[in-house]
Amino acid sequence: MFAESEVWTQLMIVIGEVAVLAIGTLLITAMALAVIAFYSISNGTFYFPRLLKSGLVLLEGLVKAICKLLGLDDRDLLTFFINLHNAMNSKAFSEIPIHKRAIFLPQCLRSSRCPGHLTPEGIVCKNCGGCGIGEVNLRLQAAGYRVFIMPGSTFIKRMVKKYRPTGVIGVGCLMEVKEGLEMCDRMGLVAMGIVTLKDGCVETLVNWNDVFDVASMGVEPRLNGVDLHGPAD
Repeated sequence: MFAESEVWTQLMIVIGEVAVLAIGTLLITAMALAVIAFYSISNGTFYFPRLLKSGLVLLEGLVKAICKLLGLDDRDLLTFFINLHNAMNSKAFSEIPIHKRAIFLPQCLRSSRCPGHLTPEGIVCKNCGGCGIGEVNLRLQAAGYRVFIMPGSTFIKRMVKKYRPTGVIGVGCLMEVKEGLEMCDRMGLVAMGIVTLKDGCVETLVNWNDVFDVASMGVEPRLNGVDLHGPAD
């Protein structure tokens, strides 16, 4: 009995030491990631981008907590994550043919008086002129993009499954874009995120020139008679 008790005690000690070591390693790793993120944001440079991207996904909660101690709020970190993700995906996205790309716009960009109706493929734009979507939609579709005005994130999965794009541009608020980029990573898609200028559920805003800047990556100056490099009117 004494021998068994001794073995059990030693086993508990080993398990405890391993647990402490694992927790310590996680904390040190999270601290290192937070410091790297802090200096990257401060200097406008991405240090160890692949390590940062993986670490921010795996240890998000811990890194956020430590970043707050360093003076960074959640919005700063989310913006940094999206910019980092875009920078790492820019080359691969530029190499994707435009007919294999899709753009997902949130329905909150519509006018509150939008006459468009919901279909299995999203909101159908009537090009009424009440918001900027109509003209942008026509211009992007003419160039070869598939454009969807989405009612929710589950919609993206259905359209990706149906049309099989390999490159995606997603527009939304900070959290929506961040979660969308992570979802696209899991689905094996090359995604680029664009954050709206104004949060909310109705009549939000986006810089359409930012949308065209990303949409024109790797594209000839004029494609199908459409200039995607020029500014949005």
